[in-house]
Amino acid sequence: MASISGSARRRARVRAAGYWTATAAVAAELAVGGVWDIARIPYVRDLVTHLGYPSYFLVLLGTWKVLGAIALLVPRRALVKEWAYAGAFYTYTGAVVSHLTTGYAVGEVGVLAVLTALTVLSWALRPPGRMPASKSRVQRAGATIGRAGPHPR
Repeated sequence: MASISGSARRRARVRAAGYWTATAAVAAELAVGGVWDIARIPYVRDLVTHLGYPSYFLVLLGTWKVLGAIALLVPRRALVKEWAYAGAFYTYTGAVVSHLTTGYAVGEVGVLAVLTALTVLSWALRPPGRMPASKSRVQRAGATIGRAGPHPR
């Protein structure tokens, strides 16, 4: 019995380490990238312009990135975290598509793919306290429905 609980503790530590590593990487990129976007540094401004977006788009995107980074790191507010994960996922996958369709800076697609994967990993490994309560209710209801059979119509 002691080895099972020790193994479970080890898995929990590895899961927590994976969650925080992925979350820290995504939050750091969102925060730094967001500040660069808001400041419209020349490299970022030129990149966005070559991709076909107006430079004012950077201020909007950068603001949401910084807010998303904060949302991922602060405790509680699970529903806001869900929106932050969705925003990060859309940002990274949208950037991949933009780079591929324009053929501009295609070398960055690998980095964007890694950031997309880290976002999904962080979302998948998040502890129950960082999940919306409704998700837990839905999972419990699904387990109950699965045992009881389908609902009568």
